[in-house]
Amino acid sequence: MRVTARKIQVALGLLWLLDGALQLQPFMFGRGFAQRVIAPTADGQPQFVAGGVHWATALILTHPAAYDTVFALVQIALGIGLLIPATARLALAGSIGWGLGVWYFGEGLGGISSGHALMLTGAPGAALLYVVLSVALWPKVARRTDGSTVRTATVAAWLPLAWAALWVGSAVFGALPGQNTGNAISQAIEDNADGAPGWLAAIDRQVAQNLHGAGLGIVIGLAMVQLVIGVAGLARGWARTAAVWVGTILSLAFWVVGQSLGELYSGQATDPSTSVVVVLLGAAVLTADPASRIEVAVESRKRAGVRSAANSSAYFLAAATRLMSGQWASHPRVPVRRRATRIRA
Repeated sequence: MRVTARKIQVALGLLWLLDGALQLQPFMFGRGFAQRVIAPTADGQPQFVAGGVHWATALILTHPAAYDTVFALVQIALGIGLLIPATARLALAGSIGWGLGVWYFGEGLGGISSGHALMLTGAPGAALLYVVLSVALWPKVARRTDGSTVRTATVAAWLPLAWAALWVGSAVFGALPGQNTGNAISQAIEDNADGAPGWLAAIDRQVAQNLHGAGLGIVIGLAMVQLVIGVAGLARGWARTAAVWVGTILSLAFWVVGQSLGELYSGQATDPSTSVVVVLLGAAVLTADPASRIEVAVESRKRAGVRSAANSSAYFLAAATRLMSGQWASHPRVPVRRRATRIRA
């Protein structure tokens, strides 16, 4: 199945629909949503981030059910808008604005302003990646031969730069003090076991135990892999494809052992977590590959050539048939006007 920009738009719409549905969970209509989901994102943050999170928490606590209903309806509307081609552009604009608001007030900038954030545990936040995808998927206006214009779904050519910034940034953050040891990574994974289903908690604890005491080796190795994923994403052809596939596999591993499947089982999840959006981002990066677009153009020209040859063959076959049947002989000849020649004496 060929991935297109329109299919990426639809996938983004489905994610917004999922977020809206999660916002309708019973827990979200009480005070716990503000106190246990929103407020903790301010912990360890500088004042310019913590202040916004605290303001949003206090606002939601005034009318928890009403605000939660609004949040759910907005996200469901964004999802439906992206599923309908005629409203996709408007929905993308809404996705950019709403995503930025969620990233600041609801996710505390994904924790990156604190200096203690890992892609393993969900940085830089799903909402930010929604915004990046929405900007990259903004339709372009194309002009037809008759002078009219049409909007076409495309993926921006700069998206591989965003992919590289994501993975290289993750490698840099992993090297910062406080999270640049094997024990720190082990502890981050073990913390996810709390409240997880038995089978998932067992996986988390086993991986954490294996990483405990690993030292700098695991940190350096993980940082190098992430650097390669990011830098290779800037290349074209097979290198970019390999980078996306390795990034997808690593993201899914993070989703299991670092993000506990987005805690979708808890009744308190607001989105499927960052790793799922990273997978979608990777698919969009492959769609933005100029080499892929060239291959598609060449294939289109080949098909056009085949159609032209087929039409020519059909024309000559019809002509030969008519000639053999004598149909052309029955047609009156068009007289040829000859120019008179003057003979001078």
